[in-house]
Amino acid sequence: MTERRNPRVGGIVLGSTDPERLHAWYRSAFVPEETADQDGPDGGPLFLELGGTYVIFERRDDVGRRSVEPGRVLVNFEVTGIRDMEKRLTEELNPRWIRPVEADDENVLLGTLEDPDGNYVQLFEATDDGTTP
Repeated sequence: MTERRNPRVGGIVLGSTDPERLHAWYRSAFVPEETADQDGPDGGPLFLELGGTYVIFERRDDVGRRSVEPGRVLVNFEVTGIRDMEKRLTEELNPRWIRPVEADDENVLLGTLEDPDGNYVQLFEATDDGTTP
């Protein structure tokens, strides 16, 4: 009998009417310039590998241009230097911040912003020492 293990999230598919635009936004937001060449092969799927999980951008005809229930599923990223990231994202991409970066508790800073399709993207930074970063 094979030992049962918890599955690992291998990827997140973001369906869009404009996957190229969405891919470009996530690439600008989360991929350092020196590694920005991780596009899919010519004619292949658009994807980014972020922290060991693939974010895949797929053209879909069963979704609208903007998310109707953006809080149903949040793409959540653990980051370091969240305040610097908040500043860079605001300056470079001018996203709508649903929840500005703030202390969620004494160990976590948390912020939520909107991607171009209206999906919610959550950023968090945690410490183990009981102090908010």
